[in-house]
Amino acid sequence: MMKTVFLSSRAAKRGHYGDAEWAESSYEIFHHLERAGVQFNVENIDVVDRLNSPCVFIGNHMSTLETFVLPFMLQPHLPIVFVVKKELTEYPVFRYVMNSRNPIIVGRTNPKEDLQNMMQGAEARLKKNISILIFPQTTRTHKFDPSQFNTIGVKIAKRNNVPVIPLALKTNAWGNGRLIKDFGKINPKTTVHFAFGEPMMVEGNGKETHEQIIQFIQEKLQKWETA
Repeated sequence: MMKTVFLSSRAAKRGHYGDAEWAESSYEIFHHLERAGVQFNVENIDVVDRLNSPCVFIGNHMSTLETFVLPFMLQPHLPIVFVVKKELTEYPVFRYVMNSRNPIIVGRTNPKEDLQNMMQGAEARLKKNISILIFPQTTRTHKFDPSQFNTIGVKIAKRNNVPVIPLALKTNAWGNGRLIKDFGKINPKTTVHFAFGEPMMVEGNGKETHEQIIQFIQEKLQKWETA
């Protein structure tokens, strides 16, 4: 993984890291994980090909794995950017990759300013037919807590009249590190799951849509835990 990140960072620093390169390096991480014995189960990915407009993907956030692997799943089908915390754009080496992807950046120190930046950044990208992926939790966690799952993704979709697609994931095969949270142990005995829901237009104040997204994630996580 470190070799892939280093080479990608070097290319990005030189201005040679575009959408195709992002998807390719993401696939390399996916391939390395498979070689380590990790198995992947992906449900309803074809929903992306059935879209006729940009959208907002809204999912739970469990580990570093989804950050590395989702670009290869999504970018070949549609242009996309992530909403990311500011620290990711400042990491040594990795910052060149992240900044080259034109992400929507949140600082998490000034909620009002973050909301404004997200709304403005999302509108600008959606107008250019670029979809958005957001993890509306305060932090990554292996246990899903709906009370920590905010409505910003639904608000963005409603304001720009684009659909939302729920995304449930279980990626705890990639653990959290002791010294650096992003670099934990890999457990190849734990299957990685991704499930994409059907597109939904936001109706009314968005409360019902938000609850449907939470329900989708909870039901998938429960199913995977008991499988």
